[in-house]
Formats: sequence, C-alpha cells, structure tokens
Amino acid sequence: MRLRWYFAFFFLSGFCSLVYEVVWLRIAMAQFGVTTPLVSTVLSVFMAGLALGSRAAGRLTGRIDTGAAGQPDHRRFVLPLRLYALTELLIATSAFVVPAMLGLGHRLLLRAGDQTAWGSPRYYLASGSWIALTLLPFCICMGATFPLAMAVIRGTAGEASRRSFSYLYVANVLGAAGGTLTSGFVLVELLGFRGTLRVTALLNVGIGVAAMVLSGMEAGSSDAAVATAREDSPPSGALRGPSVASPRAGLLALLFITGLVSMAMEVVWVRQFTPYLGTVVYAFATLLAVYLAATCLGSMTYRLAARGEAPAWDATGIGHALLVAGLFGLLPLVAADPRLPLPLIDPANPQPHDLVVGGMRVALGLLLFCGAIGIITPMIVDHYSSGDPDRAGTAYSVNVLGCIVGPLLASLVLLPAVGERWSIAVLALLLFAAGPLVAGRVKTGALAGTGAVALVLLLATQDYADLYPHRIVRRDYEASVIATDSNGRKELLVNGVGITALTPITKMMVHLPMAFLGSPPRSVLVLCFGMGTSFRSALSWGVPTTAVELVPSVPALIGFYHADGPRLLESPLARVVIDDARRFLERSPAQYDIITIDPPPPVEAAGSSFLYSREFYALTRARLRPGGILQQWFPGGEAVTLASVARSVTESFPHVRVFQSIEGWGFHFLASDSPIAEASASTLAGRLPARASSDLVEWWQNIDPETAFGKVLEQEVAPERVEAVAAAPALEDDRPINEYYLLRRVFQAGE
Repeated sequence: MRLRWYFAFFFLSGFCSLVYEVVWLRIAMAQFGVTTPLVSTVLSVFMAGLALGSRAAGRLTGRIDTGAAGQPDHRRFVLPLRLYALTELLIATSAFVVPAMLGLGHRLLLRAGDQTAWGSPRYYLASGSWIALTLLPFCICMGATFPLAMAVIRGTAGEASRRSFSYLYVANVLGAAGGTLTSGFVLVELLGFRGTLRVTALLNVGIGVAAMVLSGMEAGSSDAAVATAREDSPPSGALRGPSVASPRAGLLALLFITGLVSMAMEVVWVRQFTPYLGTVVYAFATLLAVYLAATCLGSMTYRLAARGEAPAWDATGIGHALLVAGLFGLLPLVAADPRLPLPLIDPANPQPHDLVVGGMRVALGLLLFCGAIGIITPMIVDHYSSGDPDRAGTAYSVNVLGCIVGPLLASLVLLPAVGERWSIAVLALLLFAAGPLVAGRVKTGALAGTGAVALVLLLATQDYADLYPHRIVRRDYEASVIATDSNGRKELLVNGVGITALTPITKMMVHLPMAFLGSPPRSVLVLCFGMGTSFRSALSWGVPTTAVELVPSVPALIGFYHADGPRLLESPLARVVIDDARRFLERSPAQYDIITIDPPPPVEAAGSSFLYSREFYALTRARLRPGGILQQWFPGGEAVTLASVARSVTESFPHVRVFQSIEGWGFHFLASDSPIAEASASTLAGRLPARASSDLVEWWQNIDPETAFGKVLEQEVAPERVEAVAAAPALEDDRPINEYYLLRRVFQAGE
C-alpha cells in the first residue's frame, strides 16, 4: 500500500519538474535573450543538475546503509525518506528564488559597463554561469529524488524493490506529461508564469509534508516487520542472476546512447514538425506531451511484461531491441512527408483544428520510437541497479549526461550541417551500431533486414522543402530557412513558416515614421530583417542603418529578393547584427531616431510577446533620441490581443498614433516621447529624399508618394478606439495573453 504513496509522490514531482523547466526557460529568455545558445544553456544546466543530484544521492544512500549497520532497521530508510521530504521542500523555494536570482543576474550584467564590449561569447559565459549558479541547486535536488526514494522502497518493499527505478520512472514521466499539458494549456493562461510557479511550489510543499508524515509512520513501525521486508531485498550493490555477467560499462554506454539519441531527436522533431504544427506554444506542448506519454506507455509495457520480475539479461535481445528502436526512429521521415494524405496547414495563420491534424503526424512519427525507448531505458537501469540506489543513481546520471550531449549535438552540429532528414538518419544509425557493438551480437538477417527497411524509408520519403522545386535552403543553429519563388511569388520560410512577403507595407514601416520626424533622421534601427525590405528602404534615406536578426541565414538571402541587396550589405552605412532584439537593445548604448519592428508571424507565435510587451517598449523608449519614433507593426489578430498590445504601447509612451495599412489590414503604431505632429500627405512626401521617394512607390504603378501617404493618413484610428475593441490588460512578459489563448477562445465560442 505504501508503494502507492511513492508513485503519487513521483507523479506530482514529475509534474512539478516539467513546469519548472518550462517556466524557468521562459524567465531566462526574458532576461538574457531568445537565442539557441541560451536555450541550450538552460536545458543543459537542468540536465546536469539531475545527473549530479542522482549520482550524489546514490552515493549518500550507500553510506547511510553502511553507517546504519547494527542499528534498528528503520534507520536505513527513514532517514532517506526524510531527506527526500527535505529535497521537495527545497525545490518549492525555487518558485521565489529563481525569478529573483535571474532578475538580479540580468541587472548585474547591465551594470557591468558597456555591454558591447562583452561580445557574444563573453556574454554567454557570464549569463550561462549565472544561470548555472541559480538553477543547479534545485536541479540537483530534483535528481536526488530517485535514489532517495529507491532507498526507502528497498527497505520496505522486499523483492519488488528490484525494479523500483522503473516503478518510479513510470510515475515521473506520467506526471511530466501531465505537467506539460496542464501548464501549457491551462495554468499559464490563468495565472501567468509567476503564479504558475507559486501553485507548483504548493504541490512540492504538499509532497514534502506528506513524505515527512510518512517517515514518522515508518519510524513507528516494528523493526521486525521491516526486517522481514529487508530479508527479501537484494544485498546492497548486488546484481542477481545473469545480470552479474553483463558488462557494466556496456550498460552505461547504452544508457548514454539512448539519452543522447532521444533528446537529440526531440530537437530535430521540433524543427521537422513546425511546418505542420505551427509555432504556437500549444504545438510544442503537444509534441512534448506525445513524447512523454509514449515513453510512459513503453515503461508500463516493460513492467507489465516482466510481471514483477526483472527478466534475465539477454544481450542479443537488447541488441535486437536497439535495431527496432533505430528503425522506429526513422518513422518521423514518413510522418513529416508532405505527401502524406493529411491536410497541410498555414503555420502563419493557425487554426484550432491544425493541432489535431499536426498531432496525428506527431503521433505517427513518435509513438513507436518513444515507446521503445521507454521500454529500453528503465529496463537497463533495473538490470544495472537491481534496486540498489547507488547504482541507480550512477546509471540515471549517465543517461542524463547523454540527454545533455544530445541537444547540443543536434542543434549545433547535425542540423546546421545536414538538416532534419540526415540528422534523423545519423541518430538512428547510432542505435543500429549500439546493438552489435555494445549490447552484444545480433543476427545477421535482422541487421540486414533492418538496414534494408531503413534505406527504403530514407529514399522513399520527402522533406517539407521538396514542396518548393525552385529554392535556396540555408541551415544554422537557429533554423532551416527556405527562399523560394516556386508558387509564383517570392517567399521566405523559417522552419516552414512564411515570414513576410514583398509588400509596400514593409516599406511604409520605415518611410511613414521617418517622414513624420521633425528633422532629418541621423540613424535607424530595424528589428527583424526578414526579406530586407525595411532595411533597404531605410538605406534609401542615406542614413546609417542597423538591422538585427535572430536567424543567421536570413540576411544572406537578401539578394534573392532584391537585386541590389548584396551591394547594400557592403555599404558603409549598413550594419547587420545577429542577435536577439531585446538583448541587443539592452547591450547597445546607441540611440536612434527611428526604431521599426515587424515581429515574425503569427501574433500568437511562442516567444512573440517579448516583442509586444511593456518591458520591450521600455527598452525601445530608452534607445530613442528625443523626438524619435518607434514603429510597431501589428498584422492583426483577435480583438483581445489587439487591445492588449495597444494598451501596452499607450502605457509606455505618452504620444501614440495608429494607422491602418495601405492594404487595409494590420496597423502601424507610431509612438514617441514627443508629440507626433500633424502633417499632410504632401508634406510627408516632400520630406522624402529622391531615392526614398522612388523606393516607396517601386512596386506600384501610377501612384506617387503623396497618394500613398494619403491612403494611410485617411485610415488613422484613435488609440482609444483600438484599446476599446476588447477588455484586456496591457501585455506583459509575465502574462503573454497573445500566446496563451486556448481557454479564452473556448469559452468565448461557448457563449
């Protein structure tokens, strides 16, 4: 009966850990930048803490067991149970400590002096070190929970303790899947990120208090009853039966490989399935939930098949299992094939049913592979540890080390070098090779058959990019980028999502605010490079122009869209910076007359709120010269989001004007510390230099600049009217209502 307590503890613990990981990552991104190196740093620190905690707690439980020799039997597991309770209580404090510490680190870096002197490597080293200092103590506590709970079970559950790791693993992964769905679909929308952390902390406190109460009950149990249970338990550190003969180094190597491959695959899947899921937070939550649920089902299958007994170690069987897992690892190639008879979506305009269709692709691609890994990983740990917490801590830490290396290998090496398809192939090959090389011999027929099927899958399937016969593909650590005119118009796709088009609106994003300036502009900042149209229009004024772009491959493609693009990049007036927009604004001391931004679509995209929030506008305001103007493009969306963005702009700047675009959709928000004076279309047109005037009307026939400005001016809307379209608070980093909208739309639809 008490085993059920530990199952409940680990279900809730897995739930909490996943919520912490998601929210900590989001807070770190707000403080230090939305870049792949930053994301990799946070995830690596999280995993490293799990590994360190697992290893350290495993060694500690061994010492407790040795030191309690000759003492009452309950001493050997009551102390680990109390330590487990303490770790859960310590984890709960992270809800308050981590946001405060990350905020402090952010402020300290800003006070360190001129941030441009740091350079990206030094900045990442400094911010990464602070993130590690902040997160590691709590992640170590999370990693320590497995060995501590196993030590308790070993002293109370007898023979059942031989597979205690897989028992706790099932509960933990099941809880993590629940945490993914609950935090992504419910909690953040209702409570914000900090509110979600506080609720999660209450769960950790509940676990800790319940475990402490249970330790008191265990301490009051008769030593005779406990001794009876311990008589059925294996000796400390022992491997029974055929497991003794299995090579320990080989088992650890397998755990490292499965951790590496599974987490590297996850990174590839995100990029591979984005064209079918979109970039909204629910898309990532869906993918992660499928991954965790399938892993949990695999682990449950292993436990049910064993029927309470750890099966005898069979190296050949494990080798064949790895071959099958490698083959299953190629199924995403089938699921992500655009020819699959499932409707394609527009990732830039996501609809509710898109997640269902995209989820079907994800399930087809992930279920069997994740299920296989869910069987193999806990089975190997059970074999290696046979219930010994020390050994389990070592095994789990090695698996987690693989989980650290995998994402780095995928994002920094494989994806930039060979793309999604061949990244999947290389990772599957690691599992194929692990079968005969590490696990033991496999049948030649099985190896040949698996290889033949794998080759067919590789040759018969297509990538999303194959939808565009005429294309240029560039890959880097941030994204896969496609420049194409296959559909009769030039397109820019980042991870399959259409980013922008050759439209006069992107020209107006520069010419409109520059024409409203009371004096000639001296410098311009363009945030989000896209096709380079706004950057090109700013240079037509003959002023120094800086463009900031997150994806390194994007600016190099400007020549595909503009014949004079490569020449403009070499202009002494031009500067292109690869960086996160907010991080650049914080690190650069420069001031600008115009800052213009066209955030990547859709408005609901994960992380997009960082470019619409009050915190973002505070940064832009600090980088504007007196009288300078910010141009914020809002492409349109639900009324609540529009009102929220409008309110965040008007609460950040004393003077705001709003214009509907020349094409009748979307809004230009112009914001400044100084009044934006009224001006006629002819006055605005008269302020354009000759090159800028030609640039503005380049893609129109029989329209002059005065007419173009007139069409925009006649569509001016009072900011108060825009705010009044819906009741909504100003958009903030902690409450990104544009990204978390599911409950709101569901209940609105039901009204």
